[in-house]
Amino acid sequence: MEDRDLMEKELLVIKGACDLYLHGTIESSTTEVHCAFKEALNISLDIQNKLYNLMSEKGWYKTCVVEQTKIDEAKQKYSAN
Repeated sequence: MEDRDLMEKELLVIKGACDLYLHGTIESSTTEVHCAFKEALNISLDIQNKLYNLMSEKGWYKTCVVEQTKIDEAKQKYSAN
């Protein structure tokens, strides 16, 4: 398996972990549990950011540039509500 494939899979796994930790943090019933989930979430977010940056540096995570007019249209659409 290629490095790119491995990193993509790892990024998907860590994103899933972030989602679980976020919901655990939100739904926790005690301060101790809340703090434990929040700490795990922050660690996972750091890992996700490092993976994203590395993949982006290698050109493996492409992003597209959006026209300013599209951004302005979306702002108007959702700020009206």
